[in-house]
Order: sequence, then C-alpha cells, then structure tokens
Amino acid sequence: MEDILTALRGKAEQAEVYSLEEESTLISFEANVMKSSRVEQRQGVALRAVCKGRMGFAAAGGRATKEELIDNLLASAQYGDEVPISFPPAMPGPDVVTYDPTLAEVPFSRLVEIGREIIALLLEADPDAKIGVDIERGLTRWSLGNSAGAQISRQTSNFSVSISVERVRGDDVLLIYDWVSGISLTDAYREVAQRLGVKMELAKRSASLVSGRMPVLFSPVGGLVLALPIMQAVNGKNVQRGVSPMSDKLGQVIFDRKITLWDDPTLPDRPGSGSHDGEGVPCRRKALIQEGSCSGFLYDLKTAALMGTESTGNGARSLFSPPQPSPSNLVMEPGDRSLADILATMRHGLLVEFALGLGQGNTISGAFSNTLGLAYVVERGEIVGRVKDVSIAGNIYEHLREVAAVSQESHWVYGQIKMPYILLPELNVTCKR
Repeated sequence: MEDILTALRGKAEQAEVYSLEEESTLISFEANVMKSSRVEQRQGVALRAVCKGRMGFAAAGGRATKEELIDNLLASAQYGDEVPISFPPAMPGPDVVTYDPTLAEVPFSRLVEIGREIIALLLEADPDAKIGVDIERGLTRWSLGNSAGAQISRQTSNFSVSISVERVRGDDVLLIYDWVSGISLTDAYREVAQRLGVKMELAKRSASLVSGRMPVLFSPVGGLVLALPIMQAVNGKNVQRGVSPMSDKLGQVIFDRKITLWDDPTLPDRPGSGSHDGEGVPCRRKALIQEGSCSGFLYDLKTAALMGTESTGNGARSLFSPPQPSPSNLVMEPGDRSLADILATMRHGLLVEFALGLGQGNTISGAFSNTLGLAYVVERGEIVGRVKDVSIAGNIYEHLREVAAVSQESHWVYGQIKMPYILLPELNVTCKR
C-alpha cells in the first residue's frame, strides 16, 4: 500500500489505495434437498487519484502488477469527473464490534446441519411445503490508506440465512420469505423458522375481501413498501441530482410524528456497522427522519463535495466500484403499542406480510403499486385467514402523514433494516375476486 502511494507522489495531487480479501462459504437447499455448496475467495486492489482536479479509478483482482494499476489509474483520471474532493486524514472512529473469530472455526458440517434443521422445523408446520435455505458465511479483511495520512485496517464477519417456503395446491401458490443475519452464529435462525411456521399455519385458512379503502397493517417485511422510497429519497446521490422529493425539505415536517428513522453504523454485532466507511471517514449515528421531520441525508465524499457539505461516513464500495452513498443499518424507531393491541383496534382490515415487485416503477416519487405475495384479512382484532390476488397502491408522502400506530415489536429485514409494524388508517386495496 505504501509503495503505491509513494509511486503516485508527484503524479497525483491526492491518492488512495483500497485492498480487499474475502472468503465466502455458501450452501443452498432447494425443495428440501441440499443442491450446492461452494467456497469463494476474492482479493484485489482499487486505486483512486485526483490528477489536475479530475478523479481517476482503477481496480484489479488477483495479483495485478503495481505498474499496470498505476498506468490504468492515471489514464482514467484524464477523463474523470471534476470534483472538489479531499481524502480524509487519519481520524478516530467509534469502537464497534464487527468481527467474531469463532465464526471462521464453525465446521462446514455444522452449516449443513443448520439448513437441515430449518427444513425439519418447517415441514412440521406443513409436510407439503418445499423449503429453500441459503446459508452464507463471509469473512472479510479490508485496508485503506491515502495521501492525507489515513491508515485503516478492519476485519468483518457475516453469517446470514435466507429461507423461502413454497406450497402449491392446484392453482394456489403460497410463497413466504424471511431472513436473518449477524456477525456470529447464534440461534436466531430458529426464531425466524418458528416465525415462518406461524405464518404458514395462518395461511392454511382462506379468507375473502372486497376492494375498497381500509386500514392496512404492514409487517416489518411488508413495510419495505413504505421504507424503500424513503431510502431512495435520503440517498445523497439522488439529493445531489435533484430527483429526491426531500431535496428541499430539510427541517420540514413531511410524515407523522410517529415516524423516526436512524442510520446507525455503531450498533454492535451488525454486518452493516463499522468504525469507518469505505473512504476512511469515521462512522456516526445520524437521524434521517426525526418525529416526522426530514433531518438529514446520506453522503459520501463526492456527493458531499458537490453539495457543499461534509461526508456523513456513508461511502460504501466494492472492489470494482467506486464509493457511493449507502445506508449502514437503517432503524425505524418502535412505537408504544404492542402488536396485539394494534390488531385489537382493527375491526376490518388487511395485514401485509410481503409485497411483490419492490422497486419497480417510479418509487423515488413515493408512489407504490404492488401485488401482495402474502396478506391476511383481519376481522374484529383477529387474523382470520389468507387472502389471495390482492394489491395495494398509494404514495408515502400522502399516507405516512397520518399513521395510526407503530408497534413496540420490530425485526431486522435483509440484515440491515430494522422495521416495526406500521398501521395506516386507510389505503386503497384492490381484489381480483
């Protein structure tokens, strides 16, 4: 790393070296049977440099020569973007636990055993179900150095399990998904499997619904319909481009006071946490939505420079892609009412477990229109059964202005988004039959 920085002195005003080593163990089960397993190893180096005010980027996997990388970097800088960027000096970051050395010692046979255990648990709930399980253990070491004096080296670990359930009965197809992740191997996967088992049991009963406007309760997974447009709107790249509906709303109330959203890279034992981002900027907890008000955006060095502000420590990168603003751990604050209490207030409504087609359409505008993969009818405070062929539509900038309730309970979704249950008092629901 130092030799590359030394070689770039006199050739670039600023320089940065990023090195990465990764090892992933992946095991896949399909239709209750183990289908594949593999171990992937990756390593490489990525360089950035500012030459005559223009940013250059070059990366190579394996063991590319220093000379080739530098030549490619300088050639790239001739046509790079003009950005008034400054690489950060050495700065301390928060002390965050991101690595569990015991995860590397877990034998392959134990990972296979976990997959089979999950399948056995879910087949107890429904012997006709086809269970899919994907298990991944990731071990990463990355280092960063730059001409401003920053020198960072970090290790991270990640253990994730994704579970899918498929049940086909005639023309009735049931699909359910859930995920769990952390930096260690814990028994959290059992909790997720048990949660899926409850959903499978509820889905055995059928219910009917008439199209119209009604209260809709979003589960943590279902709530991604509402969270995705917010995630896009607070991304500094969209703010800088002027396409975010929140670009000019900083400090303004745009949602119900029950909505508070944090980006928190300081949480222990979370894969999205860290002391520094991928550009060497110290990480910190920051409010994005605070009691309904737009409180901040997520910036990397480039978008911050273009907006005349400072990076928020959200520069995320891969080996072959330059940094871009990205959330670490998004956490929506839980409310003050239990899920049971919220359900009890619903005389007639819909519980959304998950929606299909997330991200399709003009979601950055806040609009959503989704067919539901799994939803239940709620009558007089009770979940009475699963309803099929249902879709919802609306816009978060209209419907999140009035939120009936936010639950005390919350769950991690996709490993980096923690969501409670959210009850909207009224939403347009369409049924095909």
